[in-house]
Amino acid sequence: MPHFFVDEEIVTSEYFLGGENGKHIAKSLRMKAGESLTLCSPSGTVYESVIENISDNDVAVKILSQCKSEAEPGVKVTLYQALPKGDKMELIIQKAVEIGVTEIVPVISSRCISRPDKKSLSKKIPRWQKIAKQAAMQSGRGIVPMVRDCISFKEGILSGAGKKIIFYELGGEGLGDVLKEKPKEISVFIGSEGGFSTEEITFAQENGGVRATLGKRILRAETAPLVALTLIMYETGNME
Repeated sequence: MPHFFVDEEIVTSEYFLGGENGKHIAKSLRMKAGESLTLCSPSGTVYESVIENISDNDVAVKILSQCKSEAEPGVKVTLYQALPKGDKMELIIQKAVEIGVTEIVPVISSRCISRPDKKSLSKKIPRWQKIAKQAAMQSGRGIVPMVRDCISFKEGILSGAGKKIIFYELGGEGLGDVLKEKPKEISVFIGSEGGFSTEEITFAQENGGVRATLGKRILRAETAPLVALTLIMYETGNME
C-alpha cells in the first residue's frame, strides 16, 4: 500500500493532500478514487485511508482508522557517522533508515578525507534528508529520521545521549555485553575510512563512551554502520 508522510497530526475524518504528495499520487502513481493509502504523522501515528476524489494535484481522502506505527523500534538510535569519501554517505543514510535509525548526525573526525565546507554542506543536507524520507516511505517507517547538521567528533561525543558506543577497528567489548542492560537510547559512533585516532577514542571513553568491536575483520566505512545498526536492533529485540 502506498505510504506518505504528512506534516501535521490529522484530527478530522477527511484530509487533503496537495503539493509533492498530491502530485505523486495523481501523476506518478495514477491512483484513482476508491484506492487505499497510508498516511503517517510526525508523532508516528499511522492513518489508513481511502481516496475519495482526485482533482489535478489535490487528493481528498477519508480516514478509516489510526494507530501507532508498529514499524518503529523500541530503542532510539542516533548514528554519528564520520564523513566517508564520495557518495557513500547516501548509501549509509538510505540503509540506516531502513534498518531503524532515529537520527543521523554527520561528523568530521581527525581522519576524515572528506571535509566539505559550509556551502557544500548546505546543499548536501537537504539531499540527504530527501534520501532519508524516500527510504522511510519505502520501508514503511512511522517517522522520517532527521539528518542533522554536521558537527565535530568532540561535539558529537559531548552531545550524544544514552549509551555511547564507539566502534573501533582495534578492538573493544562485544556488543552483546555492551547492550546487556537493553538501553532505550543509544548513540553510535562510526569512523570514516581511516577510523578513529587513539586520541579520539581516549576522549570518548573519558566522556562516557564505551569502545566496542564488530569482530576481527576490518569493515569498510559504508559497511560498518549497517552491520552495527543491524546488530543493535537484534540485541535489543527489534528484529523480531
